[in-house]
Amino acid sequence: MNLQQLRYVVATAEHRTMTDAARSLYIAQPALSRAIRDLERELGMTLFARSGRGVVVTAQGRRVVKLAKEALDAVHEIEALATQTHSGGGELRVASPPSLEAGLAGRLLPAYVAEHPGVRVQIVRCDGRDGVVNAIREQRADVGLTDLPVPADLVSHPVERQEIVLVSPPGLDLPESVPMTRLNGLRLVLPPPGSARRKEFDQLFATFGVRPVVAVEADERGGWLATARTASASVLWHRGTSDQAVRAGLVVRSFDPPLRRVVAVVHTRRRLAGAAQDFLNVAEHASAV
Repeated sequence: MNLQQLRYVVATAEHRTMTDAARSLYIAQPALSRAIRDLERELGMTLFARSGRGVVVTAQGRRVVKLAKEALDAVHEIEALATQTHSGGGELRVASPPSLEAGLAGRLLPAYVAEHPGVRVQIVRCDGRDGVVNAIREQRADVGLTDLPVPADLVSHPVERQEIVLVSPPGLDLPESVPMTRLNGLRLVLPPPGSARRKEFDQLFATFGVRPVVAVEADERGGWLATARTASASVLWHRGTSDQAVRAGLVVRSFDPPLRRVVAVVHTRRRLAGAAQDFLNVAEHASAV
């Protein structure tokens, strides 16, 4: 048995279909099936049983999967230790959507670097929650910052509850606390159609049964506030960075009832490497949830 076979076993157990497991491993499905059959012959036991179009883990297989995960976790820790030794501190890759970089990431990362100055930190910019999830699954990032919920194959550690506010040009006839129903017919700046962030907005509107008017569709959130003034439109913003809107001469209003989202540090279901665990410790210490 080798490390590659262990990865095959874990991926098959997590995805429950050979096709999905092979896709996650970037190999052909027949090659994965052969590798699993060869391993079962080598061990003299059946790890997976066919069930419809997928597979289920056998009783013996569950024990093997558990041990395989522990072995892979140990290998990841050794690799992380070697990286830290050779680079003088290691590397931390944090996946984050642009909307969280200036706020939450902007507070957590300086606190982390102050405690661990030898670690090189890289922000992996992602398009919304789905982008963060994919970056974690594909091991392009060690941890991620995103709003909840996330899929069950990831572990989440809530660190902040953020209020969503409405930012508008002065002069709009709106109450201090805005009922969600007032979004009906209100001109909004929104992400482009088909983007992950636009899907999240559309899901929010559908939840409350409102249909705002799309005034401008812009991909770069950093320019939304300026666009709101020139286009006489409103934007949904975060309370934590609403001082930017005030400085731009815009009006910030809460929703009634308040609209909030929980932001969390997320990672795969395995033991974190040293730099990632240290970041999680800093985030939980600073938690506002």
